[in-house]
Amino acid sequence: MSQQKSDYIENVDVNEEKWDAHPSEAELEEAVESLEASGFEVEVVADAEEALAFVQETIPEGASVMNGHSTTLEEIGFMEYLNEGDHDWENLYGEVFSIDDDEARAKARREAQTADYFLGSVNAIGREDGTLVAADLSGSRIGAYPFAAQHVVTVAGVNKVVADEDAARERLQEYAYEFENQRAQDAYGVESYPSKELVYRQEGTEGRTTVVLVEETLGY
Repeated sequence: MSQQKSDYIENVDVNEEKWDAHPSEAELEEAVESLEASGFEVEVVADAEEALAFVQETIPEGASVMNGHSTTLEEIGFMEYLNEGDHDWENLYGEVFSIDDDEARAKARREAQTADYFLGSVNAIGREDGTLVAADLSGSRIGAYPFAAQHVVTVAGVNKVVADEDAARERLQEYAYEFENQRAQDAYGVESYPSKELVYRQEGTEGRTTVVLVEETLGY
């Protein structure tokens, strides 16, 4: 079931003014330049509809596609399109979660990290140093980012742009984790924890990792 931040925002005590503000035009330009200098492809789009259209155009026919959980992907309509839309992709996500056996599903989930295209989001973006920061309890969402997947597409609202890596890690701990912990309790009845954190400072393979920056508030 798709959940948005608004579904449980009343149960989370965070500083939204500090951690969910949009960057100025100059700050967004700085973020783009820094991310590109770090080896990331960057696409800035106006809204969720344009973000989904870009993803649809980017992934070629016949590609295998996997993703980790992402409120942002749900909000732009990607999950609905992946599972029900008119495309010719190999939906690894659907295949994995159609498996009833826990051990077999876990094995397939690990293998799906090597998808042609792995999609997700990040918890924060350092505009000054072009750094991406994300964390998971299990690592299933971020495991593909550093190496396993052939291509990575991360979609993030500009509300995730902060000053630098230190601020990005602080946003993860003080803001994003609080929402993810509440989501996990609502969805699974268990608490979450940012036990496996990725600091993605540079992409060495040209064209491998694309950051889609959406000029809206999306995810957390």
